[in-house]
Amino acid sequence: CASSQSTQPLKFTTSDSCDRIKDEFQFLQAQYHSLKLECDKLASEKSEMQRHYIMYYEMSYGLNMEMHKQAEIVKRLNGICAQVLPYLSQEHQQQVLGAIDRAKQVTPPEMNSIIRQQLQVHQLSQLQGLALPMTPLPLGLTPPTLPAVTSSSGLLSLSSILASHAHLAKEDRSSRDGAEGHREDDADKSN
Repeated sequence: CASSQSTQPLKFTTSDSCDRIKDEFQFLQAQYHSLKLECDKLASEKSEMQRHYIMYYEMSYGLNMEMHKQAEIVKRLNGICAQVLPYLSQEHQQQVLGAIDRAKQVTPPEMNSIIRQQLQVHQLSQLQGLALPMTPLPLGLTPPTLPAVTSSSGLLSLSSILASHAHLAKEDRSSRDGAEGHREDDADKSN
């Protein structure tokens, strides 16, 4: 009879231990699941951050190239002005030198207004390009170029312009892809 009593608590202890192990396992499994979800979330945030980093790097590289290009254009135009200046009369030379000095004094508010105007012209050309794809720009409107920017506020404005330009180009591309897909579907239906 004593042996049956000693086996009884042993079974209870074993059963109890198994239940505790089962509970701990479920707790660890839930913890593992939540950590896995957090790890997946962090991995997706990391890939998103890398995508943003690449986008900003490309924008920075493009802006740097554009600034170097604009600096080279300015250098060449200054060379041309210096070559042509001696052929002008003394009165015209003074006028040209004054105009050159005034052109070199660009203030940040002027740069911001120039950037705003070019953005408006660009948006107008985008709208015209969407509405009538084969029409040229009206007289007096030229395709916008990126200006050489020297102030930090101008750089911020320019980066927002680049970002909006990239967004508009992406939308334009997706709308064109959708239109081409519809044309292909119509061509398949007609055959």
